[in-house]
Amino acid sequence: MISQNKSKYLAADVGQREVWSWAMFDFANSGYTTVVITTIFNAYFVAVVAGNQDWGTFVWTLTLAISYVLIILTAPILGAYADAYAVKKRLLFLTTIGCITFTALLFFVGPGDFWLAILLVIFANFFFGSGENLIAAFLPELAKSRSIGKVSGWGWSLGYIGGMISLGCSLAYVTWAQEQGQQSNEFVPVTMLITASLFAISCTPTFLYLKERAQPQPHLHNQSILGETFARLIGTIKHVRDYRDLARFLICLVSYQAGIQTVIVIAAIYAQQVMGFSPGDTILLVVLVNITAALGAFVFGNVQDKIGHIPTIALTLIGWIIMVLLAWVAEERSTFWLAANIAGFCLGASQSAGRALVGYFTPALRRAEFFGLWGLAVKLSSILGPVTYGLVSWISHGDHRLAMLITSSYFIIGLLILLGVDVRRGRQAALRNKAIFNTA
Repeated sequence: MISQNKSKYLAADVGQREVWSWAMFDFANSGYTTVVITTIFNAYFVAVVAGNQDWGTFVWTLTLAISYVLIILTAPILGAYADAYAVKKRLLFLTTIGCITFTALLFFVGPGDFWLAILLVIFANFFFGSGENLIAAFLPELAKSRSIGKVSGWGWSLGYIGGMISLGCSLAYVTWAQEQGQQSNEFVPVTMLITASLFAISCTPTFLYLKERAQPQPHLHNQSILGETFARLIGTIKHVRDYRDLARFLICLVSYQAGIQTVIVIAAIYAQQVMGFSPGDTILLVVLVNITAALGAFVFGNVQDKIGHIPTIALTLIGWIIMVLLAWVAEERSTFWLAANIAGFCLGASQSAGRALVGYFTPALRRAEFFGLWGLAVKLSSILGPVTYGLVSWISHGDHRLAMLITSSYFIIGLLILLGVDVRRGRQAALRNKAIFNTA
């Protein structure tokens, strides 16, 4: 998919191998979200670590929320520092090592290891989210402005393939282990080692071939590194009114991503608790959803640059609303399978399109910082949506259908906010950005 006439889509000094190495990070880190957050470890946490208690889902979502709070507090600061000192790639390497390490340590979590599981998930997810922001900041450097959607789609579609491969390897091991008579507390920990190993292997091309094109920027006099980082961040905040369309879209992003993150976090839990899926059924479901997600990211990546950012995102949000309603009413597995694959198609499309639009609205010298704000919005939504779901299911004594129905409100609100975003005005603001750089 990356071998197409590259000159039409890529920046002048960017080659196919480098774009592939950038997209391979999406391939690598998607195994973590697919196996740990979406499919295997989340259900294991609720059923085994928390002993199927009513509060298990809520505590899982609260654990993720804590990690997202840490990302929210640090993402803009890390972004400002990465821009000032041109160290996106160096920070990406450190966060990658952190995520791989803490994912591997989940191997030691068994029944009753409640606090150990919470601590390890918080750190693994913090490093994952921080790295996700940093890799996204490379996107505007690699793609021409009119092709950001297409190139973003390449990354997301390859990412879902990576998630599918990690999950497929885990499924193969789980199937073998169950045939040997092993219980989930025996085979689930091993899938954490499989996931961490595949992450480490698959991200190697990123650090071999992806270039740090940014140059260290003029530094402020009489300022420490920390002081200068905060000064740059404050300068951005002071001029946020110059980026009103970006700000509006970030608010929109918080809303609709709250719904998306909820579906990602509780998919396996909902499938098992409501639809009666076995762990093997759930893994197979998510493998197929990853296929449709890869297809959605690739198709809509091409569509986005033709019909526009806003219509593309609007179409995916309508799809999400339909998906939630189908999941809510589903009594037969066939209906739920249909809902899940609609979710997959919309997931790939909406994730790719949102990242591309932020890149389109981002000033050239503030890429890591602005993608830090993007990460802040996504992580805030990752608190808002899943915690809402967890609270509703807890208060309603495990009524997952009610919690799923309430999730649809986030997509509806996001769609209404999206209609007020002016793409042309937002792009002009990104090109007219010199005033913001005077942070002295």
